[in-house]
Amino acid sequence: MEKTQVRTVADPLGPISFTLTRKPVKNLNLRIRRDGSVAVSAHPRVPLGQVDAFVLSRAALIRAAQERFARLAREALPPLELVGGEAIPILGEMVKLAVEPASRNRAARQGNQILLALRDPEDQRQKKALLDRYLREEARRVFTAVLAELYPLFQPLGVAEPGLKIRDMRSRWGSCLVKKGVITLNLRLLAAPRPCIEYVALHECCHFLHPNHGKGFYQLLSALMPDWRERKRQLEETAGRWL
Repeated sequence: MEKTQVRTVADPLGPISFTLTRKPVKNLNLRIRRDGSVAVSAHPRVPLGQVDAFVLSRAALIRAAQERFARLAREALPPLELVGGEAIPILGEMVKLAVEPASRNRAARQGNQILLALRDPEDQRQKKALLDRYLREEARRVFTAVLAELYPLFQPLGVAEPGLKIRDMRSRWGSCLVKKGVITLNLRLLAAPRPCIEYVALHECCHFLHPNHGKGFYQLLSALMPDWRERKRQLEETAGRWL
């Protein structure tokens, strides 16, 4: 059974609070969430002093991540009003919306714009439903193509071709259900440049061979995608504004 407690360590630049979860993991793991909170997981046998020292050793990394997430929050775009001329991010580019009356509701890409044709162009609920459906269909098309391109890297390693689920998530770009052979990707990834989507998909595929974020996981990730850190940085600085 997992046990959780909140701890604080004294760093010269100020205290750092974190949530410590005890569970049967091989390594000390640290995660900085987008709200700036810090989470650490450790095996029950790891002494508290070692956990605290581990957090302090990463104080600079923690503060840099917190500052970056705070900046992204300040730069976050306001909710869409769904009016003609408004722009939304698709694969790293801003695509304008066009709204017009029509005999039936439909959404389609026309050059550098997404056309929302509706029987009632003033119906916000219908416009939102139409755009959401279009974005999900586009995400399914793009994400499926990305996984198909990446899978040949994993097939020789004995990984079965994964299934794909798409969800609108607020706290993570993707997840992997190893036992079910399923990868879930965040719908909001559609806002990111394609290389960033490839990074998240590859990251999750690596979990089929290394379920945690231990040394072996990062060795595999770096071998298959040497520039993954740059892709991750680009992801956080672009699509991170819409998470």
